[in-house]
Amino acid sequence: MKRKRFFSKIFLWISVFFLFLTSGYIAKAQPLNYLLGARFDAMSNASVMIPDLWSVSHNQAGLGWVNTPSVGFHFENKFAVPEYSLSGIGASIPTGHGSVGAMLYYFGYSQYHDVRVGLAYGHAFSEHFAAGIQLNYIGTYIADEYGTFSSVVAEGGIMAIPVKNLYLGAHIFNITASRMNDPEREPLPVIFRLGIGYEFWDQLFVSVETEKEVNKSAVIRTGAEFNVNKTFFLRAGYSSNPGKPSFGLGFLFYHFRADIAVTLHPTLGFTPYFSLQYSF
Repeated sequence: MKRKRFFSKIFLWISVFFLFLTSGYIAKAQPLNYLLGARFDAMSNASVMIPDLWSVSHNQAGLGWVNTPSVGFHFENKFAVPEYSLSGIGASIPTGHGSVGAMLYYFGYSQYHDVRVGLAYGHAFSEHFAAGIQLNYIGTYIADEYGTFSSVVAEGGIMAIPVKNLYLGAHIFNITASRMNDPEREPLPVIFRLGIGYEFWDQLFVSVETEKEVNKSAVIRTGAEFNVNKTFFLRAGYSSNPGKPSFGLGFLFYHFRADIAVTLHPTLGFTPYFSLQYSF
């Protein structure tokens, strides 16, 4: 029994170290800002300007233009490692000039996991401009004597459609530079996203965005979505730093939308994604 527990601890710390090393977090572990929605994963998450149910995870301003009650489920298995699986749900309810949204995700396994719960509101001031904000509880659990670390984090963004088919978006995660409830830990990352998208011939949507975390190099993302026949979609994208291509498919069936995607990390391999959404 003691030997089994010893090897469990070794596996735990190797897993935690590997996760934070490959994600750019070293020594003082911080929960990551995971993004939900396989539609956007297929486009390398070049999505800060796209209104969608999953705007509750990307840019809450998009909820201002989500005019039907919706609920969705998301799952991904990072690098095909079971301990790195991520499950999440999202929901939105229209309120007249906008929508109230909520999201929840769980990343990891029993010995180490991140949890995030968010409540959002997006408001459309006109057909050309919307803004949104979200308040999150985030927490990290590490087994044994380390326990749970948590914080409350605010985020928000804007979207604009200045002319037909042109979409603009901007978003800030962790507006107040919040930190976990541990004086030895650094503040959680402050992340800026800015992007532009254009829809050609009502069939092809192309997007470009940049993401900048304070004290880190910027990431450039590009994405494309091709509407084959209004029920079937082809998607692709590319993300820099490191170079990571992505691909995916989408299907519409009555009130359901199913999306699948895969990303290819140059050294860690592939990650599969799946989302299912229902609009009432």
